[in-house]
Amino acid sequence: MTSQTQVASQGTTFLILIQLVSRLLTFASNQVVLRHLSPKVLGIATQLELYSITALYFSREWLRTAIQREPSSTDQAEKKTQKSRDAARLKGAQDGADGQTESRDALASQTVINLSYLALILGVPVTILLGWWYNSWSSEEIITMPYFEISVVLVGVSCLVELATEPFFALIQHRMLYKDRARVETMAAVTKSLAVCGTSSWGAWTGHEVGVLPFALGFMAYAIALVVGYSWQMMIGSKQSRNFSFMLTRVQQRNGTQYLFERFSRRLVWIGANVYLQLIVKHLLTQGDSMILAALSSLEDQGMYALASNYGGLVARIFFQPIEESSRNLFAKYLHTPNTNAEKSSGVNKAKSHLTDILRAYGILAILAVGIGPSVVPVALRFLIGERWMSPKVETLLSAYCFYIPFLAFNGITEAFVAAAISPADIRRQAVWMGFFSACFAAVSFVFLRLLEWGAVGLMLANIANMAVRTIWSWIYIKRYLRHQGSDLSLAEVSPGLQTIALSVLAVSVSAVAPQSPGRSIYAMIQSLSLSTAFGLAV
Repeated sequence: MTSQTQVASQGTTFLILIQLVSRLLTFASNQVVLRHLSPKVLGIATQLELYSITALYFSREWLRTAIQREPSSTDQAEKKTQKSRDAARLKGAQDGADGQTESRDALASQTVINLSYLALILGVPVTILLGWWYNSWSSEEIITMPYFEISVVLVGVSCLVELATEPFFALIQHRMLYKDRARVETMAAVTKSLAVCGTSSWGAWTGHEVGVLPFALGFMAYAIALVVGYSWQMMIGSKQSRNFSFMLTRVQQRNGTQYLFERFSRRLVWIGANVYLQLIVKHLLTQGDSMILAALSSLEDQGMYALASNYGGLVARIFFQPIEESSRNLFAKYLHTPNTNAEKSSGVNKAKSHLTDILRAYGILAILAVGIGPSVVPVALRFLIGERWMSPKVETLLSAYCFYIPFLAFNGITEAFVAAAISPADIRRQAVWMGFFSACFAAVSFVFLRLLEWGAVGLMLANIANMAVRTIWSWIYIKRYLRHQGSDLSLAEVSPGLQTIALSVLAVSVSAVAPQSPGRSIYAMIQSLSLSTAFGLAV
């Protein structure tokens, strides 16, 4: 196993740890908060979260995508350093070889640090404009919510504070220091949960109506904890060589000659600019359900959907998101590190092997989710959210989410490969297709929500269709890319066995025709859990 693969594997573990801790803390805090807040308040909190996600995404995601194209010094530097040291030993010039390696490392690190400051520069107008638009668009019902205006301001300020940590994050991602990131983000997640739970509990104990203020304070606490944690980790606690500066400076080689990039890498800025439009369309597709719900449904319906989405997506966020993020970084290293033709072919094969391994694993997990999920969800609901939030609508939504999770997983990993492999010209073509998918998603959602009146379940079906067509497009692009590189990818390489698929169809059929007990008796719960356990063992 190469050092990049080892680092990526360790990185995936740390990223999963981050998601596991943060989501479990969020889950625990939600158990406290939901007992004090109404669905209407949760609906507004979902809108505030959408504001924060959108401001951060439009400010920094294009830079993070571009920075991944900057070759790291891990494997490539190790190869060059070993060759330089072998030659240096013959000439007695070991210090000179070390100096060249240090210069390359400083150049790459300073390049990504310099570029990351553009996130904060762009984030100021983006955050202000989105906050102004949200305030202007909000209805009287939203504006009259206690502490609404101050909450919007706090969320906006928290976005700018979080963007100020982007230089730290860029360096950590570039050097694959996932352990340092895990420490900081775990501490920030703990701080956020304490702020949300503490404020909501204080309001409940004192009889004070706090509205959405706990969620806004949670965003601010998270951002401040990131600043403190990264500052300590990277400027005080780091033991590694400091051959870079967090100031916006020019990078110089060891002999004092200024490098060609000046302060910003024009190549990476150009890549980011080409990616930006595509990322905007992708964000509209990713967050389109929240936007459509905010525009076409009531606050109570938004709160119900947010509850179903948060619980239904818990496993997806804990496992799929870290795998997607670390894999995207690994794909970029394999496919874009400058090598000879033989090493380039080897990198493509490694990227393909990593992709097929994950797709096969996702296939098994998808079968388990579809076969077990709809039977287990009703049982788990009563233990998690109690009678106040319990309703057939929430139960149906969470059951439907079990079918949505596989599409979410496959789309995430295939788009991660595309993001690493795609050229600037193909990025523009992808943006056109994504725009077409976005328009189709909006049209289908309107039909399901307004014309057919299927409510949130209809929106979930529209999401499934959206993810399906995006995955098909990514799959076609990956096949074409691999074929151009002298390789290929077939569906048989990533598909589960026919027996497993047949077993899944049988389990879904049994679940669909099984009689539903309104009271969810103990007998029905035991029967459901027994069938689910048997199916899981059989798979």
